[in-house]
Amino acid sequence: MKSPTAGPATNITTTTNMNIRPKHLLRLQSWLSPAFPIGAFSYSHGLEYAVEAGLVHDRDSLTDWLAADLRHGSGRCEGIFFATALKAENETLLEIAELAAVSFASQELARESLSQGEAFLLTVTRAWPNDALQARQALLRRAGITPTLAIATAMACAAHGIDPASALHLYLQSWSANLINAAVRLVPLGQTDGQLAQAALESTVLAIAREAAAASLEDLGSAALMVDWASMQHENQYTRLFRS
Repeated sequence: MKSPTAGPATNITTTTNMNIRPKHLLRLQSWLSPAFPIGAFSYSHGLEYAVEAGLVHDRDSLTDWLAADLRHGSGRCEGIFFATALKAENETLLEIAELAAVSFASQELARESLSQGEAFLLTVTRAWPNDALQARQALLRRAGITPTLAIATAMACAAHGIDPASALHLYLQSWSANLINAAVRLVPLGQTDGQLAQAALESTVLAIAREAAAASLEDLGSAALMVDWASMQHENQYTRLFRS
């Protein structure tokens, strides 16, 4: 598969730009907040079954589970899709978005990302209208491609000219934070343990952001088999609170 080419003004560095515009920080904080109306609270990425099976039962096991997913599983792939979409021109974006939409190991994981991607763009385009983003949306619609959450968020960040490194780091941080919030309810964990888990994952988030920034589609791959298995088992779980 041919690697996507980057646009001339969207290079992603391994450190965030300390001169990022305040309004861009405000938008990132809004878009990546747990309160942003995309239904993130209703998905657990298979964690609900992992808790029921005793695979995740305390802060340390949660941290290990999420670190493995970020380094070797769908979290890493999310970072690569996000980073490559940030840099992509129109035709390359179609290639990335199409691959992202069919890259999930289970039906529930696909629904989790695709439904959030649609909800994300719906809200962003209504609250922060942007011609470039609407043009990209039209491009995907003509191709019959539904954007995943990573693709949708990257499209919005690129259209609004948000610093790519900051966007990538904070996207991965919010991805893990949403799953920690699910685990706080499921295990259950205390709020402080949730924050301790978030702090413990900082080095992993930074490492995967660096890796994703330099990656291409040829670097995609997942080896977090237990995460995929837990998601598949969740599809048939009798009692559940979450949609994935």
